[in-house]
Amino acid sequence: MKTIRRLIYGEVFVAVGFVLLAFLSLFFFFDFVDELPALGRASPLDKSLVYGLPQALMYVGLLMPSRIYELLPISVLIGSVFVLARLAQGSEYTILRTSGLGPWRALRSLLGLGAIFVLLTFALGDYVAPLADKTGQLLKARYQGHISLGQTGAWLKERQTYSNFSVNVGALTPQGGLSQVRVFEFDNQGFLVSTLQAQGGQIEDDESWTLTQVQRREFDTAGIEKARIVSSQIERLRWPSSITTEMVSAALLKPDRMRTADLYGYIRHLEANGQTAQRYEIEFWRKVFYPLSCLVMVVLALPFAYLHFRSGSITAYVFGGVMAGISFFLLNNVFGYIGNLNQWQPWLAAASPALIYSVVSLGAFGWLVLRR
Repeated sequence: MKTIRRLIYGEVFVAVGFVLLAFLSLFFFFDFVDELPALGRASPLDKSLVYGLPQALMYVGLLMPSRIYELLPISVLIGSVFVLARLAQGSEYTILRTSGLGPWRALRSLLGLGAIFVLLTFALGDYVAPLADKTGQLLKARYQGHISLGQTGAWLKERQTYSNFSVNVGALTPQGGLSQVRVFEFDNQGFLVSTLQAQGGQIEDDESWTLTQVQRREFDTAGIEKARIVSSQIERLRWPSSITTEMVSAALLKPDRMRTADLYGYIRHLEANGQTAQRYEIEFWRKVFYPLSCLVMVVLALPFAYLHFRSGSITAYVFGGVMAGISFFLLNNVFGYIGNLNQWQPWLAAASPALIYSVVSLGAFGWLVLRR
């Protein structure tokens, strides 16, 4: 049995590697084409820094771990379909069946193979891809000047004992600092108490922000006739806050590029401050279930080993695997948007594509393998 497992695993690993390489080459080309309009532009902060071809290639290369994470389940499906269909076409799988490879043993072997890809997908999505993507964003920001979310920046809220704060961060600097920070303080009755406007800032490790070049305004509303505004200029100000760098990055960057633990912490922060976290909860559960889709893919590929080929080509079957993989990828994105719009349970919106394909794969397995 170890020899059979070594044979199938080796063939599948090679096939998945070739499929993944083909997909990555295609996406690398598309991502590089998207960077062409930015070539030759100088940084607004330092005119000597010009975004050239080496920087564009490095940035696109840093996007590849995220691409591998997105494409690995599809590549597992296509590679597994190709290997199993080719073994069936050459009657090699028939010989394996007569040697004792029954349907349930074959299913267990493929689930073990899928578990390896699950661990690989999880490691890529939770450790390698977030680090590479953040490095790429900071690299690009070094030549573009900042990382921002449109013209309004990112808005966050924080609830403290005696005050509530609304925080606006315009952009992240290439060094990971804050730029164009505004802090609005409200009392527990909802009245505006003070505002802070800082040119820059830095999030410290001791749950505080260090703001620089601060313009502070305090509103004294003891009475309408006595209402007045007290303005002051502060060169450096320490503001206690539990908002971390990861939370600011989540608001400025795509949540699917975050680590699962950081995304969970950001959800807890939103819920503690009375903000909706539906979108981020769906993304959290998608990151939990997405690596498990590799198990669904190998089960979906197993029935191809039991097909009877009447022609010498397996192109149609591989094409069917490609279409199934693409449809899973599209359905996974569509269910996220539908669940967010219709206020579905986040775990249900994230798990629905995998559940649908699990039912389809097990149904095909039961019909092609067990009944026939």
